[in-house]
Amino acid sequence: MKKNNSLKLIKIDKDKYLFNYEKKILIKDLLLELKLGYYDFEKETAQKVKFSLEIDYEDKKPTNDKDIKSIVNYGTVVKLITKLVKKKHYNFLETLAEDVFDELFKDKRIGKILLKIEKLEILKECASVGIQITKKRSHEKF
Repeated sequence: MKKNNSLKLIKIDKDKYLFNYEKKILIKDLLLELKLGYYDFEKETAQKVKFSLEIDYEDKKPTNDKDIKSIVNYGTVVKLITKLVKKKHYNFLETLAEDVFDELFKDKRIGKILLKIEKLEILKECASVGIQITKKRSHEKF
């Protein structure tokens, strides 16, 4: 008996995607001047604050080179953070971080955000002090 070693060709419907894309937006060292802090002197004088983010998102389609909505736009993220810090005074880096998370997670494609916020001028003994928080979207229903 003869074996059939030929490959079987199948037609792929281009509307059905066989892959998931795991993408990451990187924003490194966004420098902003803002009034941030618990103490009176921090409320009176603006200080340099550095933001760095890694934003993980998934997509079932490849990026459409003609449609900016097909990506998570790093320019939009920078504008969002810049606008957010002007809205109100934050006493703590952690509460600022939560507001950043709340805004960014409105995009349902985003699954995970690593956010680092550093004060650059608050302690003369240190180049910076700050926080790093990772927040993941939970797919569980509570």
